[in-house]
Amino acid sequence: MESWISGLALHGYSVLFAAVFLEAVGLPIPAALALLIAGGASARGSLQGSYALGGALLAMIAGDTLMFVMGRYTGWWLLGVLCRLSLNPESCILRSADSFYRRGRALLVVAKFIPGINTMAPPLAGCMNMSLAQFLGLDLAGAALYTGAYFGVGFLFSGALEAITRGYQTFGRVVGWVVIVLVAGYVAFQIWLWIRAHALRTVPFAIPSEAARQRAAGACIYDVRSHGYLDAKATRITGSRRLDPNALNRCSEEFPDGQLVYVYCTCVREATSVRVARELQNRGVRVAVIKGGLRAWKGAGLPVEAVPLEEMAALPTFR
Repeated sequence: MESWISGLALHGYSVLFAAVFLEAVGLPIPAALALLIAGGASARGSLQGSYALGGALLAMIAGDTLMFVMGRYTGWWLLGVLCRLSLNPESCILRSADSFYRRGRALLVVAKFIPGINTMAPPLAGCMNMSLAQFLGLDLAGAALYTGAYFGVGFLFSGALEAITRGYQTFGRVVGWVVIVLVAGYVAFQIWLWIRAHALRTVPFAIPSEAARQRAAGACIYDVRSHGYLDAKATRITGSRRLDPNALNRCSEEFPDGQLVYVYCTCVREATSVRVARELQNRGVRVAVIKGGLRAWKGAGLPVEAVPLEEMAALPTFR
């Protein structure tokens, strides 16, 4: 604890402010730990408590406001970037959007404590047209609660934190081994998922150029992205049709008898496309997934078009 506190004091307040700001903009930085240490350092007189807490609060609000503005002007693109580590970023976006819209105003106050929604809440507020004044008021309350809670715990229990970390070298070695085991477990889990997915995968795949040749010959291509029709700047494969993956049970699309159709999305491992393809196979439809989805299609230089405005889905908005 002493080494952490002295290191924080040596490098000034910038370490604390940077950690809080970087976590606010979506990087995996442990701002809570930095606030705990800053609280302990303030209790021991290494930092001025008012400067540390006030600066951390301002850094968090600055990061959140930046994400709010980016959400307002980049829309679902930014949300897709934040969800990129998810197996299915499209459903990640929709789950976060649904949760935020139903509980949005109150959720902003406690969002920092909720993994998965903490970084998503500010850009969602911007994307859903919450007013800046309302956002700042709610975000100030939430940021004050978050920074105050962790800073206060560090301040009040600085002695306990020192006792816990007194054997830092031994503790560090243990943590190192734990991290190695967790990483190995995660890698093994991903390998297991990959093996299981390939074992279960009965859906044929097609490279973009092959699908393009078949489209020229009259084959149908379906866009099955979950959120591709929410972003006003969205594009799709030229001539493709919309097939909502979340409304397949209500789908009235007439698929060509015996003819191969293609589906595509933008998620990792074509997760949405595979799910839709399996459902269509169960209905007797011949279907193939375009490998790499829309990104691979664009990468091959094949034609895309803007999603027609009349086909856009209306996003819920805060007014």
